[in-house]
Amino acid sequence: MRAAGEAPEGTRELVFDITDVVATEHALTSIESLDAVVANAGIAIAAPLEFLPEHELVRQLDVNVVGQFRVVQPLLPLLRESRGRVVLMGSIGGRSALPFLGAYAMSKFALEAFADSLRVEVAPWGIHVAIVEPGTIATAMWTKPQRSLDDFPPEAAELYGARIERFRTLAAARSSRGVPAEEVAKAVEHALSSPRPRTRYVVGPDAKKRARVQRLPDRLRDRVLTRFLFGS
Repeated sequence: MRAAGEAPEGTRELVFDITDVVATEHALTSIESLDAVVANAGIAIAAPLEFLPEHELVRQLDVNVVGQFRVVQPLLPLLRESRGRVVLMGSIGGRSALPFLGAYAMSKFALEAFADSLRVEVAPWGIHVAIVEPGTIATAMWTKPQRSLDDFPPEAAELYGARIERFRTLAAARSSRGVPAEEVAKAVEHALSSPRPRTRYVVGPDAKKRARVQRLPDRLRDRVLTRFLFGS
């Protein structure tokens, strides 16, 4: 947890920020045995890539990719002893990148590579690696405020303003109909406890639709997304 007292009752709480190298190392060294790790931390930064500040991309990747690596890597010896499991919290955005969520998609595409590489590397010791790929889920992450167009240079609003507003309106409407977080929890539980866990878990009807759209030829895929997102 990032703040004391946030963990569920009956659990042992470790308080640290995964972007803090020293704090993360200190917290993880206190773990003596482990059956599984679920790498769940994540943020979403929205902006047109042309106007995305470099430091914001670094922050996005530090939390969603490097932070996950920073937690999982030192725990692998313990998981080797227990023949344990790793579950990464990805996104359908790791297969299908949407406009204005490029930074977020970059981080989730990276997690797909992390899962694929790690799964083969640690298989000889019976460690299983899975990645969960939710679509729109009713969580607080999608209700947190994003920077407004006023925070960008004036030309950002001139070039992208109408499309961004259309995208935000559609995203807000869809987030209100998001799949309950319990559905993601069920996928995580299966990955942790099933005798035959999957390597990937696509969660939510919109995630399954986007996975199908992503199999289209690129230009057709782009036209389908553009018509759906922007009506043109």
